[in-house]
Amino acid sequence: MQISNLSGVFLGSKFNDTIDEFLGIQYAHAKRFQEPVDIEKYSEVVEAKSFGPQSPQVPGFMDEILNTKELPTSEDCLYLNIWKPSEVKSPLPVLFWIHGGAYTNGTAATSWYHGANLAQMGEVILVSINYRLGPFGFLGKNNLGLLDQISALRWVNRNIESFGGDSANVTVFGESAGGSSVVALTASPLTNGLINKAWAMSPSLLQLRSPAAADEAMCAFFDVAGINSISELNTWTTQQIVDATAKMFLNVENYISTFSPTRGGAGLPDNVDQTSGESNIPLVVGTNRDENRLWTVLNPRPIDEVGAKEYFEKALSESAESAWNIYGQFTPNSSPAQMVSALQTDQNFRVPAWQLCDARSKMGADTWMYWFTWPTPIFDGVLGCCHALDLPFMFNNLDKPNVDVFTGTSPVRTKISAHFTTELLRFASSGRVSWPKYDVSERKTLRIDEDVEVLTDPEPAIRKLWNLSS
Repeated sequence: MQISNLSGVFLGSKFNDTIDEFLGIQYAHAKRFQEPVDIEKYSEVVEAKSFGPQSPQVPGFMDEILNTKELPTSEDCLYLNIWKPSEVKSPLPVLFWIHGGAYTNGTAATSWYHGANLAQMGEVILVSINYRLGPFGFLGKNNLGLLDQISALRWVNRNIESFGGDSANVTVFGESAGGSSVVALTASPLTNGLINKAWAMSPSLLQLRSPAAADEAMCAFFDVAGINSISELNTWTTQQIVDATAKMFLNVENYISTFSPTRGGAGLPDNVDQTSGESNIPLVVGTNRDENRLWTVLNPRPIDEVGAKEYFEKALSESAESAWNIYGQFTPNSSPAQMVSALQTDQNFRVPAWQLCDARSKMGADTWMYWFTWPTPIFDGVLGCCHALDLPFMFNNLDKPNVDVFTGTSPVRTKISAHFTTELLRFASSGRVSWPKYDVSERKTLRIDEDVEVLTDPEPAIRKLWNLSS
C-alpha cells in the first residue's frame, strides 16, 4: 500500500481485506535532552511495515506479561503508526492514542493497542505513537516527552488527510500516564488547532507535578546516579542511564514521582484543570473502580488493621475513623490491604478526576464522566476492576495475546467491550456520548459493567470525605 503527499512516499501493508496499516513512521528527530525537531519532508521512500523502536526504559508490568521488553529500543524513538480502512470515501475521524506506563515504560507496539479492530468497527483512522520516557523524556522541568506528543500531533495535522483522515476532527485518547497526557494536551497552548476532542482513561493526574517537585526528583536521581548535572549525564551511554533509573526504582515510590510532566514547564501551564476548561475541548474522563488493586497484588505488603488505619490517618487526618467505616461499607469483606487499596484508588485517581471535572463543568466546558466497574474473575477476583483492565475492552482486542490471563474468558466481555467502543467511536465522530454531561449539581456518571447505567452522584459519602462537596 502506498500513500504519497508533499512530505514524501509511505509504503504500508494490508493488515486484512479491509484495513491497511502503516507502522514505524518517524515523525521527529531529537538529540538527547533536547526538544524534538519535526520531520516535514522525507528524502527517501518510507518503509512503514514494522514498528519503530521504543524509548529506552526499565520494563514495567505490561512489558513483562506482553513481552514488549524484548522489542528494540533506541533514544531515536519518535515513531507513529496508522491503521485505516482500505476504502475511504470521505475524510474520517482520527483517534490519536497515547500509551501509559507512568511516563517510564511502555510502547505503542503493545498488542493490546493494535488499532485494526477499532478502525474496522468505526470507520476511523487510528494513530498511535512512541515518545521519550523516564529521564530521556522527563528529567527536571523540560517536558520533552510531552513535546514529542505535540510534535506527533503536528505530523498528523500536516499528513493525515493523505491517509483518509480529517485533520479538523482529531480525538486524543490515552490511559494512565497517557490519560494525564491527554488532559495536559487539552491545557497546552501548543496544541491549538491540533486536537478537537479528548478522552482520558484512568488519568494519573497527580503525576502532573510542580516545578519544586521536579527539581527535587532530579536532585534525587543525580544522587543515585552519582553525578551533579545534566551535562555529566549527557556523557553516559544509554544503558548507563537505564541502569541508574532501575536503581532509582528500587524505592517503589520513585516509580511514579521521579519522571513526569511539570506544570509550568515547557508546553504546560501551571493550572492544568483551569486551562483545560478554558480550552473548551470536549473531554471524557473515566476511572476504574479498583485501580490500586493491581499494585496491591503485584507488590504485596503484609499489613494489619492497625497499619492500614495509619494510611487513612495520613490521608484524611481527623476524618480517618469515619473514612474507615465508610470505606468498609462500600467495600465489605475487604482485607486491610484492600481497604488501603480502595483509599489510594480514590486518592490517586478518582478524586483528581472529580476535581478536574468539577473545575471544567463550573467553567461551562463540555465534560463527561464514566466509571468502569466490571471485576475480572481471575485469581479468585482479588484484582477486582483494577488499573489497565479496561484496555483490551476499549480497543476491542479481547482476542490478543494474554488478554484472557488478565480478564478471563467470559463471553460477557464482548458485551462490555461493545459498550465501551461504541461510546468512544460516537464521541470521535460527533463529539457527543449517550449519557448526560457532568455538572456539580448532579454529577451524572455512566457506569460501565455487564450492563450500563447512568448514576447520579455515585458514592457521595466518599466524595465528601475528600472535601469535594458542591
